[in-house]
Amino acid sequence: MANVTATIDAGICGFTTEVAARSDDDQHVTFEVTSPCEKIQALGADLPVVDAYEEIGAGSNGAVLTCARRHLTACCAGCIVPPAIYKTMQVAAGLALPKDLHVALARATA
Repeated sequence: MANVTATIDAGICGFTTEVAARSDDDQHVTFEVTSPCEKIQALGADLPVVDAYEEIGAGSNGAVLTCARRHLTACCAGCIVPPAIYKTMQVAAGLALPKDLHVALARATA
């Protein structure tokens, strides 16, 4: 049984999302998503129980990222939260080790 939590700072929008993922059998993962962002709230409410092995095989066509595409449109299509949910799922199912993720963005000077 694995319980994993992630705190995701989405960036310039200022929203911080909390994701709790749980797997009782190291395969099927349930999510609890808490966020002030209405689009992420809708994504979290729509996430099914995910079979992590099927999700890995499906890649970008899996349930997590398909659900994200349904809810995160326009400028939100580049949101960092869905890949972080996916990574949290992997850790909850024992398919990845827990390690912090970081993206640092800066304008390049010419």
